[in-house]
Amino acid sequence: MADKKSLRHEFTKGILKENPVLRLVLGTCPTLATTTSLESAIGMGISAAIVLVCSNIVISALRKVIPQKVRIPCYIVVIAGFVTIVQMLVQAFLPALDEQLGVYLPLIVVNCIILGRAEAFAGKNPVLASAMDGLGMGVGFTAALTIMGGVRELLGSGTLLGFQILPESIPPMTIFILAPGGFFVFGLLMACANRLAERKGKPKAELGCAGCPMAKQCTAAQKEVCDKPNGEGDKQ
Repeated sequence: MADKKSLRHEFTKGILKENPVLRLVLGTCPTLATTTSLESAIGMGISAAIVLVCSNIVISALRKVIPQKVRIPCYIVVIAGFVTIVQMLVQAFLPALDEQLGVYLPLIVVNCIILGRAEAFAGKNPVLASAMDGLGMGVGFTAALTIMGGVRELLGSGTLLGFQILPESIPPMTIFILAPGGFFVFGLLMACANRLAERKGKPKAELGCAGCPMAKQCTAAQKEVCDKPNGEGDKQ
């Protein structure tokens, strides 16, 4: 059984290090199409996350039963079943959101993030680890869409969730709710995510002169004093 450390790793990797949208560049089509408003972005992210977690669990549980030669069709059938359930729930309780998402809600069936995690992880790992992987990827996907939708709606319409945020005297930049603005915000978020992931992955600075920012300005004698162990340099 997987330990807590490995489960935490499976969950956290999808948030930044392997974010499906900003790092792996998967699911770009629904990302750009559904982030014209914060509401539709959150709805799309949560819907996809639910399908991702549920399909990962079922596919992992059936991984030893599903024949290898027909695994992809089987994965698609499982994913389509959960997408249908989510779509029916959205239509029943959130008809306005269903209208906003339109065809992109049923198209979750062919979302490469969900099918990719099923093929790359859920079909080869235990149920609990697959559930944490799906949850982490779902959170990362939802977070990316939420940030992107919030920025686009705020700058493009001056509102957030329908509430006026920017003063009406400031004209909105309509380009941000159009395709060019979507690509622009998407590119900026990708750059920020890559930068944060690189900084997070860097090893800690070395102790002593090698890790000192003033090392280049020190004289050779000073370096020898600093590098001596147990404070021997202070005694001289």
